[in-house]
Amino acid sequence: MTDCGCEKAKAELEEYLHNELCREDAADIREHMDHCDDCRAEMRVGVAITEVVQRACRESAPEELRAIVLTRIRTIQSGHGALVD
Repeated sequence: MTDCGCEKAKAELEEYLHNELCREDAADIREHMDHCDDCRAEMRVGVAITEVVQRACRESAPEELRAIVLTRIRTIQSGHGALVD
């Protein structure tokens, strides 16, 4: 393993957070994060953003809103409505 440096660590941060890197690249970035306060801080921001997005994706729209949106889509698809009122 070698320290990959800030440029590579930041460029591949998202892939690292989503476990999308090969084992060697992930190990290099992990080693860099262990020794670089700036990149570690950026990683904490990335983790926080990822967690917020994951939580938001689990939530459902209120049933009333879903019904309104589906009705509007069906109206537009039938050719009887305009996209903008």
